[in-house]
Amino acid sequence: MKSMKTISNLIEQKKDKFIALSDKIWEVPELYFEEHQSSAYLIEGLEEEGFHVERGVAGLNTSFVGSFGTGKPVVAVLGEFDALPGLSQKKGLSCHDPVVENGNGHGCGHNLLGTGAFAAAVAVKEYMEQNGLQGTVRYYGCPAEENGSGKAFMTRAGLFDDVDVAFSWHPWDVPGLMNVKTLANYSARFKFKGKSAHAAATPHLGRSALDAVELMNVGVNYLREHMVPDARIHYAVTDTGGTSPNVVQANAEVVYLIRASEKDEVESLYERVHDIARGAALMTGTTFDVEFVGTASNLIPNSILADVMYEHLVNVGVPSYDETDMEFAKEIRNTLSEEDLNSAYAGRDWETVKKLKEKVITDLIPPHTSTEAILSGSTDVGDVSWVVPTMQCLTTCFALGTPLHTWQVVSQGATPIAHKGMLQAAKVIASTALQVMENPTIIEQAKAELVDRLDGKSYYSLIPDSVK
Repeated sequence: MKSMKTISNLIEQKKDKFIALSDKIWEVPELYFEEHQSSAYLIEGLEEEGFHVERGVAGLNTSFVGSFGTGKPVVAVLGEFDALPGLSQKKGLSCHDPVVENGNGHGCGHNLLGTGAFAAAVAVKEYMEQNGLQGTVRYYGCPAEENGSGKAFMTRAGLFDDVDVAFSWHPWDVPGLMNVKTLANYSARFKFKGKSAHAAATPHLGRSALDAVELMNVGVNYLREHMVPDARIHYAVTDTGGTSPNVVQANAEVVYLIRASEKDEVESLYERVHDIARGAALMTGTTFDVEFVGTASNLIPNSILADVMYEHLVNVGVPSYDETDMEFAKEIRNTLSEEDLNSAYAGRDWETVKKLKEKVITDLIPPHTSTEAILSGSTDVGDVSWVVPTMQCLTTCFALGTPLHTWQVVSQGATPIAHKGMLQAAKVIASTALQVMENPTIIEQAKAELVDRLDGKSYYSLIPDSVK
């Protein structure tokens, strides 16, 4: 296919620029809604490449949209660039050695994700210019995927309403597609308020907010037996009310993250968790407030786009790895547990598992993942997939078995292994986007599948109207 060869050449010609951009973002790991430097780097890159950039879209300071072209079809490429707390790590090491103690780190590879998507958008733009292809390509700079759900705000604001198809990717340890369902989620902070008192002299005058948090957690733990099997509830106590046991804690808080396969199930489960909080407050004579943290809709698969993208994933092929890559991957794997290593085989057919067991870095592409499979995680790409047909690919950026949200991911995220996977993803996305733009029938088929999968449901945001 002419366009695929051209795309590969375009990306290879600028690969040093793309790698340098990814590494610059890796160097400044920023948390959700604080990605000021990272977004500035990407905006600068888009403007240098001739994109018109609109900043601060959907009321988010670090969001932006870079556009090139006019008219239909409109193709969106989604980029992310937020980091995670507590995962600071020096690059290229197989031992835990933070750059900054308890600092941030790109433990999910979003420095690669945002830059790989950027590279794809640039390649599509250049192909359009060279071949007179009509349409619009947009790069969506999406903050706060890990916490805060930037794409949910952007979808609520209608930024995808005129988009025909959307593409993204994610760094992984095995190539493939994200043609699966994910869990919808809702996160909220429960802030209890009581009354302080001397814990020995006048304990009867106190009302412990910490007791309320503990009782709420106990109640939710009993709830786990009585919720749908796919649901998940996680929590973190973020304020224990102080360090002195001799003072009744007047303030305490806990953050909950609730997941289920459908949005209405998440809403129902949240109400039950909220009732438990009410009960805990009643039992302790305290009060509480609820603060919205984030939400994401469940991801809607699309087999039409998956078939097109998978063909390009196979045609682009896997990168080649040298001896240095292989040795470093072996060192990283030596830091992982047996459970970590086995996680790479979960849910795969036996033939694929046999082949993977021989690998240190995955240089094979397994068969299609079932569209009916449910991934137990969540992504705010789900909100986009409710309003526009959406597909994501996965490429090898880490040693086989490396779990996400770990220092090992951070260490590998600015190495040749990761760079090669990022460039592979850019080629796959750009080639897929161009085939769709040149064949409008694919777009119509993908839209028809989305309507069929939604089965009469329409998109609504789980973000409270009062939250901006």
